[in-house]
Amino acid sequence: MARLVVVSNRVPAPSERGVRAGGLAVVLAEALQPGTLWFGWSGKRRHGPAPKEPHMQEADGISYATLDLAEADYQQFYAGFSNSALWPLLHLRTGLLNYRREDYEGYRRVNAAFAAALRPLLREDDVIWIHDYQLFTLAVELRALGVANRIGFFLHIPFMPAMVMQVLPPAADLLAALCAADVVGFQTSRDREAFFDSAREILGATIEGEHVCLGARRVRVVVAPVGINAREFNRTAARAAAGPEARRLVESLAGRALAIGADRLDYTKGLPNRFEAFSRLLGHYPEHVRQISFLQVAARSREEVFEYADLRRELDRKAGDINGRFSDFDWVPIRYMTRALSRRTLAGFYRVARIGLVTPLRDGMNLVAKEFVAAQDETDPGVLILSRFAGAAEELTEALLVNPYDAEEVAGALHQALTMKAGERRARHAALLAKVQHTTAASFAKGFLAALHVPSG
Repeated sequence: MARLVVVSNRVPAPSERGVRAGGLAVVLAEALQPGTLWFGWSGKRRHGPAPKEPHMQEADGISYATLDLAEADYQQFYAGFSNSALWPLLHLRTGLLNYRREDYEGYRRVNAAFAAALRPLLREDDVIWIHDYQLFTLAVELRALGVANRIGFFLHIPFMPAMVMQVLPPAADLLAALCAADVVGFQTSRDREAFFDSAREILGATIEGEHVCLGARRVRVVVAPVGINAREFNRTAARAAAGPEARRLVESLAGRALAIGADRLDYTKGLPNRFEAFSRLLGHYPEHVRQISFLQVAARSREEVFEYADLRRELDRKAGDINGRFSDFDWVPIRYMTRALSRRTLAGFYRVARIGLVTPLRDGMNLVAKEFVAAQDETDPGVLILSRFAGAAEELTEALLVNPYDAEEVAGALHQALTMKAGERRARHAALLAKVQHTTAASFAKGFLAALHVPSG
């Protein structure tokens, strides 16, 4: 049987998997079986030249091959082109684009270094699965080294429309590099259509069914929504809700309802908009004053990028203003923390919450929405308020869907959730849970890998 080689920007050390793992490690749990090779950046930065050969580890039958990055490469590849150019454009934030040609050259250089380090580790029948926007050009670098293996690429965040992609000077270069893969996957049909449009308009490709055709080359483009193991997460949530952290939280609420948001501290998550909507709830629906607390967990990230540090200052100010306006001597409406919590602790918090507030301005999928649904007690479930612009909204239509830019609409949804009868809450939750249990981490991996193992006709 062919070996699976997973390639991602960041590879967690074996000690980081388990309760501390999140993101890609959770999504790929079913794919990372004994015999798999997982290759990528170690997360370490060096002031001198980085080693060209990867550091090898093995745990539970999985081989880990990781490279350190030189500080200059990190700044250009990761902080620069990946997160100051690609990230804002893929999330339609053209005003935040900071493109520098030297950053793009650094991006290509790191992708080439990844390819050169991975090439000697490959076997003839390996199947290679590349993940996310930091590695758009890895497939073409591997092809340049003579790698003929099946290669798949999956994008975990949204793809941009053609008219936005054309803002990026190397747009055609990036698209052509992506088409060096045999299969390209997206979270939603909307993202696949955006890729088709870009391939047509920028590369002059033709589209035949689910294939992009460039001359003799045919690239299959699939939709494969990611998911979670909902039943396992529900068990985790039930245990965690009885644990000390959740008990402390419930005691501190003194009988009040809890709304919760859990995100990376990122401008795509719409946190200032969310704070404003909660303020509008208290201002327009005074019956909820002192009756609800909002806990926002926003783990710090990418603080070397100016926009992220600026966002943190804005949220500090906004939370302070709202609490100053509405708080009482024994109640603070917004509890805002930038310290990360474990996935287990969050599971318990989701279970005791009346409302899950998941309102990104744009998101690939957003697994927090699915985790909130999975965590609920089916006899007395909370209500999910979900942005229309999250990938999860394509599936989770029984949530209260909102435009996150409209603070009044989100405030109205909060009021609706707080006053919703138990029968409606149970009916909405049952429909949502069936979908979350159907689209799982296992079905995602199985579906994409099935497409990758079958050559295009």
